[in-house]
Amino acid sequence: MTNPTLRFSSRVENYLRYRPNYPAAVVGLLVTDCGLGPESVIADVGSGTGILAQLFLAHGNPVFGIEPNREMRQAGERLLQSFPRFASIAGTAEATTLPDRSVDFVTAGQAFHWFARDLCGAEFSRILRPGGWIVLLWNDRRTDATPFLRAYEQLLLSYATDYEQVNHKRVDAAVLREFFKANPVKKGLSNYQHFDLPSLNGRLLSSSYAPEAGQPRYAEMMAALKQLFERYQHEGRVTFEYETVIYYGQLA
Repeated sequence: MTNPTLRFSSRVENYLRYRPNYPAAVVGLLVTDCGLGPESVIADVGSGTGILAQLFLAHGNPVFGIEPNREMRQAGERLLQSFPRFASIAGTAEATTLPDRSVDFVTAGQAFHWFARDLCGAEFSRILRPGGWIVLLWNDRRTDATPFLRAYEQLLLSYATDYEQVNHKRVDAAVLREFFKANPVKKGLSNYQHFDLPSLNGRLLSSSYAPEAGQPRYAEMMAALKQLFERYQHEGRVTFEYETVIYYGQLA
C-alpha cells in the first residue's frame, strides 16, 4: 500500500472543495457528554485540510492541527489562517511532537483508519491530560440508501484501486473496543452533500483510491460516472447521504 501520509498529495484541492463538513451538532454533543468548553485544548490528529479543526476553532477552542502531509497541511493553514488559536504542526498520530499532558481532547476526522493503533494509543495517552477524551469521527457514506448511492458504490468497486483494503468501515466495533480497552460511546448524525456533475467528479477524485488522469481506467471511470449522473440526477443534482459517526471515550 502507498505510504498513507502521501496518498492525498495530488488530491488536495478536490479534498478541500468537495469533502463534506461535519455537522455543527458535533460540538453540542461533546459539550453535553464530554464537558467540552471553549478553553479545552484540542489536538486534531490527521487534520488534513482543516475541515474538522474549523468546527472547534469556530467554537473558540485552541487547536493543534497535526498533519504529516505537506500539501494537506498547507491547505489547512490557508483555510484556517483567520483563526489565531490554530497552530499547524508537521507531526503524525504516532509522534505528534506535543508536550506531555498538554491537551484535553484528541480528535481524528476521517483519519483513524490510517493510524498505527498501538503506537498512536500510547502517544494519545502521553499528550492527554487526566480525564481527557479521544473523539473519532467519520462521514460514513450510505451505500444502499438510494438507487444512485447503490450505483456509485458499484462504480467504486469496479474502478477503484484498493477501495476495499483502505475503506474506513474496516474499523469496526471490535477494533475500537481493543483500542479503547472498553466500549466507546457511539452517536450518529445525518449529513448530506448535493452535487452537479463537475462537483461530483471532484468528489470522486478526492478519494485516494480513485485513478487519476493518466492512470489506467481513469477515462473509463469518468465516463461511467457521467452516465451514472445523467441517469439519477434530479434538477441537475445528485445527493450523497452520510451518517456522521462519532465514537468517544477515555483510554482505560
